[in-house]
Amino acid sequence: MLLSKTDFLIARDCNKNAWLKIHRPEVYKKQELSAFDLNIIETGNEIDALARQLFPGGVLVEDRKDATYTNELIAKRTPVIYQPVFTTSNYLAVADIIVWNPARDAYDLYEVKSSTASEEDGGRKTADYLIDLAFQKVVIDSLLVPLGACNLIRLNKEYVRSGELSIPELFLIEDLTDEVETIATDIEGQMAGIHQYVSKESEPTGYCDCIYKSKGNHCSTFWYSCPDVPTYSVHHISRIHKTKLTAFVEDGTLDILSLTDTQIETLSDIQQRQVATAQSGRISIDESGVEAFLSQLSYPLAFIDYETYPCAIPKYSGYRPYQQVPFQFSLHVISKPGADMTHVDFIHTDATNPDEPFLTALEANLPASGTILVWNKKFEKGINDQLAARVPRFQNFVTGIQARIVDLMDPFSGNTAVYDHPAFKGSASIKYVLPALVPELSYKNLEVQEGGTAADTWNRIVSGEYNEEERARKTKALLEYCTLDTLAMVKIWEVLAKV
Repeated sequence: MLLSKTDFLIARDCNKNAWLKIHRPEVYKKQELSAFDLNIIETGNEIDALARQLFPGGVLVEDRKDATYTNELIAKRTPVIYQPVFTTSNYLAVADIIVWNPARDAYDLYEVKSSTASEEDGGRKTADYLIDLAFQKVVIDSLLVPLGACNLIRLNKEYVRSGELSIPELFLIEDLTDEVETIATDIEGQMAGIHQYVSKESEPTGYCDCIYKSKGNHCSTFWYSCPDVPTYSVHHISRIHKTKLTAFVEDGTLDILSLTDTQIETLSDIQQRQVATAQSGRISIDESGVEAFLSQLSYPLAFIDYETYPCAIPKYSGYRPYQQVPFQFSLHVISKPGADMTHVDFIHTDATNPDEPFLTALEANLPASGTILVWNKKFEKGINDQLAARVPRFQNFVTGIQARIVDLMDPFSGNTAVYDHPAFKGSASIKYVLPALVPELSYKNLEVQEGGTAADTWNRIVSGEYNEEERARKTKALLEYCTLDTLAMVKIWEVLAKV
């Protein structure tokens, strides 16, 4: 059995997850990849292809198992090879790029990643990237292929597009040879141990490694390996430290409802409140706190939500890698107490830069006074600042609205929480708050149900991937999704107002 670099990295996070991927793919693939996950994969492929332009004229090894062709290319001292395949009796490594370096009389290795770095901070030489390179080095060295430098290629977060995309400016190259050399022996030992583990014919028994990790860090097969863990477990406790979580698990306490007073005392005040709400099964409301929150609001009330696309490769001038492209908003307005709400929406579906049309529509439709309510103001205010920087003539308008923004998430979040519900499960996400407070509203019947799908759908619209009929249907789906976001905010505000 060949242990691939991908499976090795998966196993370092969770051994059993890697075993299931290899031996029980039907279990591993049961949970389909989300639109967000698929977009990450597509983005990675796009960045790989662009990075090859740094070393033009190379030969691509298209079959990711064809080590023979790779060996032939190396024997000919092919100057640049894309996706070369290296196999030993135990391991499979597919590199991104290798380049013959006459000065070293060896091939330099280049690993391409879709994250960002900057010259100012020297890049982030994270352990994961070093491990990735070290795995490849161990395999290549064992094949006696002359290996020179080990390099990491990432997007330059300081690059701002101006006109045509500049490939040399878009990427940064970091030489990590010394760091990789330092850990190579240790990684070789880990490779041997993991290869032995995943080569077992019989399925490993017991929980997977993720039983000691918080909910957001669980592997994709946690549901299979840890079937005894209840739907609302100690893993859901907000920001729980691994030490505390480990203690609960080793005590056999998996259900948040089963935590004892002694165990609860080890938690922070916010965590204790979450557990108390869960165990009581009752809604907890600080009426004076709700009143204080509502007292800061003034009519007209404008409930607004943005949809954005995190574009890794800057689509438009003025953008950096991964800067969010705001392409849509929904706006519900209540002009005065007792008045019917009105609704306006905007979406930009042309292939052009949406910045100016977005700001123009925002200026035309936002009330000139009153409170602007958003969910997670850090995000919307950040988008506003970036828009103003790219389109300076709207600077005064943006400055004016920033001071009027109030976060509707505050009454449900962390230290500012004044309204708690068992169904929130310690989260202030609107996807938890809405079904608990306004169960008649639901995203379940919508074609677009979450932000990752919305962003991916818009990107496909402006990239011309849909025919006219599909384009119209997808645009309608985006409008329905964003509209529900702001309608949900109105209904949540109404719940607070009734308090």
